Amino acid sequence: MSLFTRSRQPLNTAEGGSDSDDDVAATGEDGERERVAESVGAAEAAEDAGAASPAPGWFGWRRRYPRTARGVTVGTTVLAGALLLFALLVPNRLERLGPEAFFRLPAEGILLAGLLLAVPPRSRRLMSLVSGALLGVLTVLKFVDMGFYSVLARPFDLVLDWILLDDAAEFVRESFGRSGQVLAVVGVFVLVIAVLVLMTLAMVRVTNLMVGHRAAATRTTLILGTAWITCMTLGIQVAGVPLATKGNADLLNNRIEQVQAGLKDGRVFEKQAAVDAFAKTPPDQLLTGLRGKDVLFTFIESYGRVAIDDPAMAPQIDAALKEGTSDLKAAGFQSRSAWLKSPVTGAGSWLAHSTFLSGLWIKNQQRYRSLTTSDRATLGSYFRKTGAWRTVGVVPGVRRAWPEGKFFALDHIYDSEHLGYHGPYFSWTPVPDQFSLEAFQRLEHGKKDRDPIMAEIILASSHNPWSPIARMTDWDDLGDGSVFHQIKKEGTDPKEVWKDPERVRTEYRRAIEYSLHSLTEWVERYGTDDTVLVFLGDHQPVPTVTAGSTSKDVPVTIVARDPKVLDRIADWHWTDGLKPADNAPTWGMDRFRDRFMTAYGPRGE
Repeated sequence: MSLFTRSRQPLNTAEGGSDSDDDVAATGEDGERERVAESVGAAEAAEDAGAASPAPGWFGWRRRYPRTARGVTVGTTVLAGALLLFALLVPNRLERLGPEAFFRLPAEGILLAGLLLAVPPRSRRLMSLVSGALLGVLTVLKFVDMGFYSVLARPFDLVLDWILLDDAAEFVRESFGRSGQVLAVVGVFVLVIAVLVLMTLAMVRVTNLMVGHRAAATRTTLILGTAWITCMTLGIQVAGVPLATKGNADLLNNRIEQVQAGLKDGRVFEKQAAVDAFAKTPPDQLLTGLRGKDVLFTFIESYGRVAIDDPAMAPQIDAALKEGTSDLKAAGFQSRSAWLKSPVTGAGSWLAHSTFLSGLWIKNQQRYRSLTTSDRATLGSYFRKTGAWRTVGVVPGVRRAWPEGKFFALDHIYDSEHLGYHGPYFSWTPVPDQFSLEAFQRLEHGKKDRDPIMAEIILASSHNPWSPIARMTDWDDLGDGSVFHQIKKEGTDPKEVWKDPERVRTEYRRAIEYSLHSLTEWVERYGTDDTVLVFLGDHQPVPTVTAGSTSKDVPVTIVARDPKVLDRIADWHWTDGLKPADNAPTWGMDRFRDRFMTAYGPRGE
């Protein structure tokens, strides 16, 4: 403070030199001293203020470790930028998640940077918060899409698919227990919140950086915008991927169209459901070609075309189908096979079942709910309407109340708790297929002096995750299912199997073989002249197994000992045997009901 005081004292002009020169010198010296004094004063004031305010950083660590603090600041900013770039460029499908996906110019990021630099400060702050949160939501949506593409080979439907998240949680519980379900749900919830919060904070930090270096940020944005336009115009690619991308805009546009279509779909479906060619047909003219027969509609879970066509599986599946065809022929049975196109792939069995039975294309949960709350007649409804059949359902995958069972016109339903099974679960599968079929024989088919049966039977052993798998045992040794405890111990561990896609494919193939053997051996053992078996796959397995195939085809087969049954479908031109030819007819699964009822009605005679 003494220096500042002296600079204010008058100068002695009597000590040599002219007054003007001295005045100039004094003025220059005085100004210099004043500037120094102000600097010192400012430093002292800062020290005083610092003594009165909290130390910067956590417990003053920024002051004590300035280099570390600067490194943390730079590192955090770099991470924030990388997180935003990741969100803008990450694809919504796992198979596209490669290094080349992140070496692109996102149009949305360039446009957003320009807008943030252009808007006023108050609007900028709000815009950075909102855009960060929205980018977080978009990232979560991409992650959800990855899961849906991995299982269902399609993106998440923002209108119709929310209920499937509950089904996914239930599947985890049934496969890995209650603790596994809780951990999975909590983990997903924490991940979603973390993505939203971190993405918002990252956007705010990067925005502040751009504003602090406005000139450089503006030049960079203009350069990137010009580069994007050039690359898009010239179609420049890196490793087969366009360098300029507007993938996020395309994704959002597709979702808007998807939402609009979902909202309209209810009205479209209502019109389709109102048309039923057999609604006014008298009961005595329904299914006349099957009177006195036991008609069994049997679904084999995940039995898709890939099991027959894929070179890695074809030899074993082909051998199983040839063996089944030969053994059934020796027992007096003939068979015809073709293809049906399922409305779903990977999962959603109930949608395929309802499509097959109702004659309507049930491609989403909204349609399923509309169907099961309507008076639409299914195959079961028409069999029951005749009064000539008892209708039953063997549904081992059902473990709780199933109100939809009434819609499918089943007089009696045998779920997993009513088949007499006291063996172990095989991951998701509650009851092995061989036991389910034996239970059907014991509870319904094997009874004496009974009415003909129309049965809907679900074989669930080939349900994902295909590990461990039951194996065939002597039918006389099945008992109450306790024999399967040892069989399960000898099986594989799903957590180990799913580390290797090739092992997954192998276990899937083995599961399909088991289901086929269970069914064909049951027909050989218990089939009669009045047995008519229709069996089919409900959908293709998950993409891990299909290896990129987009086909939704599943095999369908009709087996009967009475030649008149197969004569009625001679004009369908299906392939002889249990294996459909590559060029066998392919129908939409929704077309089967009406064709079947026509073939086995008065017009089919």
